[in-house]
Amino acid sequence: MSYTPPTSLMAPLVTDLIGDNPDCPPDLIDAVLEEAAKLATNVMAPLNWTGDQQGATLKDGVVTTADGFKEAYAQYRDAGWNAIPFSPDYGGQGLPWVLAFAVQEMWQGANMAFGLCPLLNQGAIEAIETHGSEEQKATYLPKLISGEWTGTMNLTEPQAGSDLSDIGSKAEPAGDGSYKITGQKIYITYGEHDFAENIIHLVLARLPDAPEGVKGISLFVVPKILEDGMRNDVVCSGIEHKLGIHASPTCTMNFGDQGGATGWLVGKENEGLKAMFTMMNNARLSVGLQGVAISEAATQKAVAYAAERVQGRAINGGPEKITIQNHPDVQRMILTMQALTQAGRAMAYHAASCLDTGDRVAADILTPIVKSWCTDRSIEVASLGVQVHGGMGFVEETGAAQFYRDARILPIYEGTNGIQAMDLLFRKLGLDQGANFTAWVEGQKTQHPDFADDWNRVLASAQALGGMAPAESAMLAMPFLEQCSFVLGASLLAQYGPEHLATFYNRHILVKAGAYAHTIQEG
Repeated sequence: MSYTPPTSLMAPLVTDLIGDNPDCPPDLIDAVLEEAAKLATNVMAPLNWTGDQQGATLKDGVVTTADGFKEAYAQYRDAGWNAIPFSPDYGGQGLPWVLAFAVQEMWQGANMAFGLCPLLNQGAIEAIETHGSEEQKATYLPKLISGEWTGTMNLTEPQAGSDLSDIGSKAEPAGDGSYKITGQKIYITYGEHDFAENIIHLVLARLPDAPEGVKGISLFVVPKILEDGMRNDVVCSGIEHKLGIHASPTCTMNFGDQGGATGWLVGKENEGLKAMFTMMNNARLSVGLQGVAISEAATQKAVAYAAERVQGRAINGGPEKITIQNHPDVQRMILTMQALTQAGRAMAYHAASCLDTGDRVAADILTPIVKSWCTDRSIEVASLGVQVHGGMGFVEETGAAQFYRDARILPIYEGTNGIQAMDLLFRKLGLDQGANFTAWVEGQKTQHPDFADDWNRVLASAQALGGMAPAESAMLAMPFLEQCSFVLGASLLAQYGPEHLATFYNRHILVKAGAYAHTIQEG
């Protein structure tokens, strides 16, 4: 299944967003993207289809990944790709997040099931670096940043789902500064695998006498292999059989079957949710980027098929049959795919640049937008890709269906898109009585004056929502997020092009923002 990273679209965007940075000049950007593209094209992409067909297997608590995945990870790790955005204090390369996002898009576009392992590891690094003790940083960060070890996020439990207040896993003090962790976690991506010698689990659990609800949750680091080389009391008891991402092991993890897994507190007692959200917000932006990546892969496949599939004749007549890329409706579908993908790419990279500049307000506002809009669009784009293939798109062997299946998880994990909409409405818009959000929108109007009217309609929607009862505004949370997102996509695509895609977006896609504005005003 062919995939070629779109470096000609990535490089100008990355270079512009990074700006004049002597530590990351344009020639370095080009070199990094070129080398990453080779690994994505030659090593990861060829494993995408075979990994989907073979999947991961579990036997006696040991997960074996699909053929070639372990070797591909070794190439990825040994070349230092895991270290790009992280602190040089712990072995990282200290390069901008914008560049890291472009490289990460390549892994996800070439083989999303493979790319999930580095994605979760990246979040674990962020959580430990932000909230861990100096000893924990020294112990875990060098190995996680190098990729010798990998990290996981353990939140979900069978009875809890997205409601973390119902978490029941327990942590009992062991008397030596450590804790004994017991409980079960589900949907743990790469909770067990054969890529690395150790897996570092970040686990939410409750201390004895902890307050009820989310205010009583603490975060613990629980390594698979302890410092003395002994196996910790944590085991994978099952892996899920899923609609897509078959090659990524989604594990059920049991902690404490033999009395208690040894773990250590990260951050302060009962403040685990705060620490976990550091990891989760990082992952949410990366999941949005996954949406961009799979949209790009689906678009490439549709374009290639349309260029070779001969079907029908031109509308204006003529005896010769033509390839379907010449049919106006196919052109419309492909332009839609390309415009949505490039708008999402600009959106995700822009969010990464806010991390680089330290603009936390903008990054916080952009996180639910990027996660939700880019992942919902990935399903739309992948579905159009199937449609371009016609009946052959519904046949697994063409590969178009895999993108559709793989994309379907993206609006669900790391917080469903409904949760993202509620986050934007009640947390980001509601913070400081809307002052931060209003200031952000005013900034967008200044940067993109051609879309000032559209942004004013966003502010009008925000004002209308503010005057509603919570239950009513909650019903309109997703339309509000969509309105914001479609306007942001137009603004950034106009800035970063290509021009013909920006024009197409404005004439065929931006109209949806007005429809959502009307829905909100109607209440």
